Amino acid sequence: MESKLEVTEILKRYSADIDQEINRALETVDPDTLRQASDHLVKAGGKKLRPSLVVLSAEAVGGEVESALKTGAAVELIHTFSLIHDDIMDQDEKRRGKPSVHVLWGEPMAILAGDTLFSKAFATVMKSEDDGVAPENILPALHTVVDSCVKICEGQALDMGFAERTDVREEEYLTMIYKKTAALIAAATKAGAILGGGTPEQVEALSEYGRLIGMAFQIQDDYLDVASSEDDLGKPVGSDIVEGKMTLLVVNALSKSSAEDRERLLTILKEDGDEHVGEAMEIMEKYGSIHYAWQVAQEDVNQAKELLLEVLDESPARDALLKIADFVLERSH
Repeated sequence: MESKLEVTEILKRYSADIDQEINRALETVDPDTLRQASDHLVKAGGKKLRPSLVVLSAEAVGGEVESALKTGAAVELIHTFSLIHDDIMDQDEKRRGKPSVHVLWGEPMAILAGDTLFSKAFATVMKSEDDGVAPENILPALHTVVDSCVKICEGQALDMGFAERTDVREEEYLTMIYKKTAALIAAATKAGAILGGGTPEQVEALSEYGRLIGMAFQIQDDYLDVASSEDDLGKPVGSDIVEGKMTLLVVNALSKSSAEDRERLLTILKEDGDEHVGEAMEIMEKYGSIHYAWQVAQEDVNQAKELLLEVLDESPARDALLKIADFVLERSH
């Protein structure tokens, strides 16, 4: 619990400055309706994990906080854009405890709000020169952020394609979560290291650290869906099973199970309702798939921490990055 509290405090440290940069980016959006739709989810809260990683990565290589604030804000704008569009695609009516943007303003305005955030993100990175960042560092940071946006779209397309398949391989699943979830986190840490003036070795290591904790973050989500409690999750246990999602646990169980168990698990995944969730979990438990997912996430986090210790000198920023890696596995939702 103490570690979770520490990470919460670390993320709060930069929230006000990040919010100020986001407000600056969106204050000129016109008309008012578009501006309100664009900043609705920003005002609804969020942990600010990704922008904090940008700033911490810059600090960890010896850079100044100010050098990374605008790119931190840009990464949060991109994350928010992806959430707005995800909610439209999935027809989810709530996000961060508030009505989704498309519920309040309709789908056409929500699409425009996402597009606005997406565009403002790049403009915000380009303004880093105002904070004394060297132009030769801004361009590679911008390239890193742009590349992650393409990967997010590719990951979403892969995820949608998996809904029609029963033969998804683990390698394909890991590629999908890298693109959909981990790529933006890797971009956050890599861009931060670039803006902070890190060496090529440090930039590469921080990029890989971001990728690894991003992968672990998504796999831990898969694991918690069956291993946590409804109170902690804020939704019913096994909701991924009810929705028929191809998670690492499901992919692993399908690859190991007998023909009979495989057929039964696939049948449950296709059914509406939650009356057979327990049976699906028993099949996954039988083949060690629940523990396997936990193990993969644990290995990713351990590797991420080792990378930091290899290339970074001891500092409060490095300690914070190590704590965030642990937090990925310690959270209960």
